Amino acid sequence: MKIIVSNRSGVPIYEQIKEQVKEAIFSGELKEDELLPSIRQLARDLKISVITTTRAYSDLEQEGFVVQMQGRGCYVLPRNTELARENALHKMEDTLASAISAAKAEGISKEEIIERLRLLWEVDYE
Repeated sequence: MKIIVSNRSGVPIYEQIKEQVKEAIFSGELKEDELLPSIRQLARDLKISVITTTRAYSDLEQEGFVVQMQGRGCYVLPRNTELARENALHKMEDTLASAISAAKAEGISKEEIIERLRLLWEVDYE
């Protein structure tokens, strides 16, 4: 797993780390019981403070994505299907919100949007 952080994004670095680890878990790139880089190693690799990586891992643990074992490291917990579903729904809502905004800007009606969605669903997913 490759983590990339940016000082210019406006998002705190610990949040960037957290979101990238979560995405790797949701995508299956990180598997259950997989060992994450140590806090110190990740800080060294990213050239950031140990406090920052500690915060990211602590938040991930509080949110139920990882477990930290004293002296052994930080491991990925079994994938929570409800969290994965919530993540997928959130992404879908963001995508649909963008599509709706674009449609409204072009004067496309709700009925036309729903019909297109229905057609796409039938063609691609049945």
